[in-house]
Amino acid sequence: MVKVTVCGAAGGIGQPLSLMFKLNPYVTTLALYDVVNVPGVGKDLSHIDTDTKLESYLPENDGLEKALTGSDLVIIPAGVPRKPGMTRDDLFAINAGIIRDLANGIAQFAPSAFVLVISNPVNSTVPIVAEILKKSNVFNPQKLFGVTTLDCVRANTFVAELSKDKEASAFDTRVLGGHSGETIVPVFSQSAPEVYKELSDEQKAALVHRVQFGGDEVVKAKNGAGSATLSMAYAGYKLGHALLAAINDTPGIIESTFVYLKDSKIKGATEAYKYINEKLKDSDSSDVDFFALPVVLSSNGIEEIKWDILEKVDAKETELLKIATGQLSKNIAKGTAFIAGN
Repeated sequence: MVKVTVCGAAGGIGQPLSLMFKLNPYVTTLALYDVVNVPGVGKDLSHIDTDTKLESYLPENDGLEKALTGSDLVIIPAGVPRKPGMTRDDLFAINAGIIRDLANGIAQFAPSAFVLVISNPVNSTVPIVAEILKKSNVFNPQKLFGVTTLDCVRANTFVAELSKDKEASAFDTRVLGGHSGETIVPVFSQSAPEVYKELSDEQKAALVHRVQFGGDEVVKAKNGAGSATLSMAYAGYKLGHALLAAINDTPGIIESTFVYLKDSKIKGATEAYKYINEKLKDSDSSDVDFFALPVVLSSNGIEEIKWDILEKVDAKETELLKIATGQLSKNIAKGTAFIAGN
């Protein structure tokens, strides 16, 4: 019996994400929560002839409590999408309070749930959730995931376009760092060496830049009508489904996620934290407590962090990682400071 809760289920990401989980064979109960429109979304999905039971809740009548109680997996796409001209700092000003309130609900009503954070800016919202859970003494690093899967999805798609004989599904690109701009570092030297080595330096730089700023392509193409919603929903579902499979004892699943490292007992966390803060981070920057890395999933959540990929990257990727850590330290500090001041 698995209950999944989607917080922000009536939004552009939430609706397709909820649709996919309604079709997921592992899910027995799907609880939808949002501040508006969610009863209609739930009613619509309830007509689909899968066995998953639908529940829909608005804030009134203790809706958040009901949506979260008994949940095994909570996914958060809530908040406003990025519009043309908006920076992730602009997003933070709006979304930080939303994420704080949802995290407080999780701490109170679903303290043992796995939590997947999609809401941007992920580099700052995931630390917000962590700080809230710490304050309530229910923080478990194995169960908190920042969803950076879309960067991996884009990396696979974009490198496939440059490949002569392989489709996107043939690639499994790991993306390290964070989930915004230059904090995104796709490691093509490890995932697609046969393609990557044939590219000129200019082509390599263009490929990396496209992955880092792929979201801008969507914002521009939608001409002010939204940001990446369908691809983001797919990415969130891909990580969520992988976790559900691991919970159901499917072995050997590796996905990338924005994971907490400092003082974590997850295998590989200490080594990752030490490598990042001693070899990649500028000495003047605050410590980088979170980082996107490949992780091994199990019924416990994050069982192991495959940190040794950091030692295998090429010289240019190392340069990019150093740039990423400098920005990440500020992003993370912004999230933790928000909770300290609220």
